[in-house]
Amino acid sequence: MAHLTDQEIAAKAEIRPIQDIADKAGIPQDALEMYGKYKAKVDIHKVEGDESKSKVVLVSAMNPTPAGEGKSTCTVGLADAFNKLEKNVMVALREPALGPVMGIKGGATGGGHAQVLPMEEINLHFNGDLHAITTANNALAAFIDNHLHHGNKLNIDPRRVSWKRVMDMNDRALRQINVGLGGVTRGVPREDGFDITVASEIMAVLCLATDLIDLKKKIANIIIGYTYDKEPVTVGQLEVEGALALLLKEAIKPNLVQTMEGTPALIHGGPFANIAHGCNSLIATNTARKLADIVVTECGFGSDLGGEKFMDIKARKGNFAPDAIVLVATIRALKMNGGVAKSDLGEANVEALKAGIANLEKHVENARKFGVEPVVALNDFVTDTDEERNFVLDWCKEQGVRVSLTKVWEHGGAGGTDLAEQVLEVLGQEQNFKHLYETDLPIDQKIEKIVTEVYGGDGVIFTDKAKKQLAEIERHGWADVPVCMAKTQYSLSDDPSLLGRPSGFKVTVRELIAKNGAGFVLALTGDIMTMPGLPKVPSAVHMDVDADGNSKGLF
Repeated sequence: MAHLTDQEIAAKAEIRPIQDIADKAGIPQDALEMYGKYKAKVDIHKVEGDESKSKVVLVSAMNPTPAGEGKSTCTVGLADAFNKLEKNVMVALREPALGPVMGIKGGATGGGHAQVLPMEEINLHFNGDLHAITTANNALAAFIDNHLHHGNKLNIDPRRVSWKRVMDMNDRALRQINVGLGGVTRGVPREDGFDITVASEIMAVLCLATDLIDLKKKIANIIIGYTYDKEPVTVGQLEVEGALALLLKEAIKPNLVQTMEGTPALIHGGPFANIAHGCNSLIATNTARKLADIVVTECGFGSDLGGEKFMDIKARKGNFAPDAIVLVATIRALKMNGGVAKSDLGEANVEALKAGIANLEKHVENARKFGVEPVVALNDFVTDTDEERNFVLDWCKEQGVRVSLTKVWEHGGAGGTDLAEQVLEVLGQEQNFKHLYETDLPIDQKIEKIVTEVYGGDGVIFTDKAKKQLAEIERHGWADVPVCMAKTQYSLSDDPSLLGRPSGFKVTVRELIAKNGAGFVLALTGDIMTMPGLPKVPSAVHMDVDADGNSKGLF
C-alpha cells in the first residue's frame, strides 16, 4: 500500500476555525484580523502577558544534507507533544519562501502528522508578508534611481549604490544586471543586481523590530550606498522610511495558524540562515512568550548557522535566553556525513555512522558552549535499522547527552512525548546561557571566535576587499554590533564538500557589509550566493492544480 504524501495527509486533517485556536491561545477577539476561516493576523498591542514567565525551547540541528532531516517536522511534533502533555504551548516558525518551495526543497510546513495548516496557503503566498517585503525593498530601489535621475542632491555615486532589488524566487540570471539603459528618459545607467527576498535587509529589520515605530527607525538607518566622497547614504537621508514602513504596516503583524493537532502557531518572517540570520520574527516569538508557558521555536540549518545567530543576534536583541536546545539528527544525515552517497542511504552502515557522528558531537559541544543543555531528537525513518538506532542512542548516553527516538512524522505529538518529557527535565534545571562574544570585541576577532569555537576551524583569511571594508566599518564606528556569517549550510567549514567534522581549515571572508538597519555586519564567506539558482529539476515540475483549484506536488 502506497504511503500518503505530506500534502495528502494535510488534506485529510481536521482544521479548526482560527477563532477557536485564538481562544485556546488566549488571544482576545479584538486582536484578531481574519484572513479567511483558518488564518489571522494578530495586533500585538492588544495582547497582554508576562514574557519573563515563559520558557523558550530552541530547535536546531546537525549540518543538513540533501536527504532532509525534518527539523520543522520535529519542531511542530514537539509542540504537539507538549500539547498532549497538557502544557500551555505555542510554536513560532519562519514563513516558507517561494524560491526553495519551487526549487530544491518543496514545502516547508513540517511533514507527515506533524504539520502546520493550511499547508498549501502557508507555502504559497501566505498572508502576503514576503510580497510586502519585496515591494518595500524594490520601492526603495526605485526611489534611489529616481533620486539619481532628478539631480542627485545627495551626491550619490551610482557606482557605489549597494542596495539591490529582490524577488521571492531563485533566479541566477538576475544576480548581476544593468539598469538605466536606453537614453536620458530611462534613468542613470549603472550596474545593479537581485537578491532573493529572504536576503533583503528589509526582511532582517522586520524580523528584529519590536513594533512599527522601531521598524521605521531601523529602516531609516539602512545604508543604500555611498557618495562620491565615499560617505554613507541612508534611507533616512532619502526621507522615505515612513513610506516603506507604511508598506509594511500589515506585514509586521504575526500570523496565527494551527498545527494538525490544534496547537496555536505563529508563523512570521523568513530570513535564510546561510545568507541572513535565520530566525522567525522577534515580534512573533515575544507574542508567543506573552501567551504560553512554553514556546517552541526553530532556527535555520545547524547550530553553526541559525543556532549561533539565534544566540548572538536574536536572543541578544530580544533580551531573552533559550531555556533548552533540541538538536535534530537523523541516521541518514549521520551516514552521509560519514561518507555515504545519497543514493546509498537506505542501506545499513554502522561504520559510516561511527565516522559521521563526529558532526553531531560538534553541535552538542556548540549548544553547551552557549551554556544550554541539549537534547538530541533522533528523527526516525523507515529505512533505519535497530542496530543503527541503538548505536546512536548508546553513543548519546555515553556522552551524557539526553536523546529521544522521535516518531512525530508517523504519530504526531504522540511520537514526541518522550522527547517532550526529556526537554521538560532540562527546563526544570537552571541554565547558564551566555553569548559567544561581547559586541565591543573588534569585528575580525568576533569572526575569528565564531570560526574557531563554533566551526572548529584554525582561523580566518580576509580578502583584500574584506580588509578595506573592515577598515571602513571601523572608521565609521559601526563595529560594535553582532556579526552575521553567510556560509554554506552543508559543512562546518566554508567548503560544502567537507562533511563530518573537518579540521585544519580556514574560512575565507570575501566581503563585509554593514547592515546598520538590522544592526549587524554581514560576512560573506566562501562561494555563498545571496541569489540562489534553481536545481536541474526544480520541485515546480511536480506541482499542478486542477479545475477546482486543488493543488498537488507541494510536498
